[in-house]
Amino acid sequence: MDYAIIEAALARHGLIGRGGFYPEPRDAVPTLPDGRPAGTLVPVGNAGPAMWRAFAEAHEFADGGPDALDRWSVRVLNDLAAELGATALFPFGGPPYLPFVAWAKRAGPVAESPLGILVHPDYGLWHAYRGALSFAGRAAALPRDERPRPCDDCAAKPCLSACPVTAFNDSGYDVAACVKHISTPAGADCMDLGCRARRACPVGQDHAYTPAQARFHMDAFWRARQRDMLTP
Repeated sequence: MDYAIIEAALARHGLIGRGGFYPEPRDAVPTLPDGRPAGTLVPVGNAGPAMWRAFAEAHEFADGGPDALDRWSVRVLNDLAAELGATALFPFGGPPYLPFVAWAKRAGPVAESPLGILVHPDYGLWHAYRGALSFAGRAAALPRDERPRPCDDCAAKPCLSACPVTAFNDSGYDVAACVKHISTPAGADCMDLGCRARRACPVGQDHAYTPAQARFHMDAFWRARQRDMLTP
């Protein structure tokens, strides 16, 4: 399997290959359904609004059921896995959870930003991972991209000063302060357009989410945090 074929199949759904690697035991990639070790792992995700356009036309988006994006991801990636002769893996559905952050760093030029989320030299903070495709053989022409973290050359780091309630600081991410803010009218800007700290990053602005996409993710974040607070 050539990586270009994988990318072309993903592009039909607004998805992109996020690099890839040949797994070693330390990578903790699950064995394939027939018991063989994985030969190639290709993380799959999105950058910018392309995936949103495909998802917004899907039945999962409109059916009113829970976890619409996760359900869409499972359906699409399982279909693609069947088409490409792969096995689909997902970052949700646990615990236990698969080590997607480690896989992302192994496969492409991403690293933690000052906000704690992964930053990419081209996409900035406007990207995500929806799953991975695991192949038995070694895919050809895997991209190698080892560019440094863009934050290292960013002296101003506006992401750290943009949050109106200083939720990002030297101690980490103050989730409670963030949720309290976006639960009030003062937090409407973050809810409607996306996290203000995330929007302040100068990298990848061309890939910024549309307001509808940003609102969808902020609503999902808010609902998840409300559930967390209600869980004993």
